[in-house]
Amino acid sequence: MRFLHSMIRVSDPGATVAFFQLLGLEERRRMDNEAGRFTLIFLGVPDDEGGEVELTYNWDEQGYGGGRNFGHLAYQVDDIYETCRRLMENGVTINRPPRDGRMAFIRSPDSISIELLQKGEELAPAEPWASMPNSGEW
Repeated sequence: MRFLHSMIRVSDPGATVAFFQLLGLEERRRMDNEAGRFTLIFLGVPDDEGGEVELTYNWDEQGYGGGRNFGHLAYQVDDIYETCRRLMENGVTINRPPRDGRMAFIRSPDSISIELLQKGEELAPAEPWASMPNSGEW
């Protein structure tokens, strides 16, 4: 397993990027999604391939209440199906199953959202995951 990133939602991406740059982080990549009306900005420590901070700017957002500005932690796993199977067998709820063989979301006991991403190429869709519905907000 490898820690990938932690995501926070931001209202002013320019100010937030400037803040993290003052801390010493650098912008590594930026993606605008016209259809979804959001921008993702990934920041990291120079010369450190460790985890990143993902800034998510939702273009139409009017502010975040109730702690919804913190998004999720993300981990890369060797086999997303095996990881989700083991977690389910131990009572963990899979909020967004790995239907695509690439991504899943689970929740910690304190309702922290955890994103699991398949290492390398996505796996071929497989049951029971391919037909499993979402079981909550992810």
